[in-house]
Amino acid sequence: MSIEIKHFLPFSPQTIWAIVGSPGRVDWVPGVESCDFDGEVRRFKMAGAGGLAERIVSHDDAQMFMEYSVVESTPPLKSHLASINLNPQGDGTEFTWCTDVEPVEVEPFIKKGMLGSLALLEQILAAESRS
Repeated sequence: MSIEIKHFLPFSPQTIWAIVGSPGRVDWVPGVESCDFDGEVRRFKMAGAGGLAERIVSHDDAQMFMEYSVVESTPPLKSHLASINLNPQGDGTEFTWCTDVEPVEVEPFIKKGMLGSLALLEQILAAESRS
């Protein structure tokens, strides 16, 4: 099963990509205490959830597309592959975030995290646009 969220943001794709397209920048992901990115794998320390590691599978600045897979988590996932893609839409951006994850029982938790990240991203974008 798959989770797909399409969300309109009233900011340019370039402005959004400067945040989400930087694998080491995770201030827009709620609950992250720290993140180390070695150029291929980013390791998170999550408040109340322990550690998590994601391998960046594909990263294309020109297409504003990134694909990543969880390679370590607590509890372990059977499989995980997610993508973020930004597309211009009118005077803003359509943010498309897809995640395929097993076991399906974790989908509500994953979706909640995705929605929380989008909400925090909107706050950061709004604050940066006022600066």
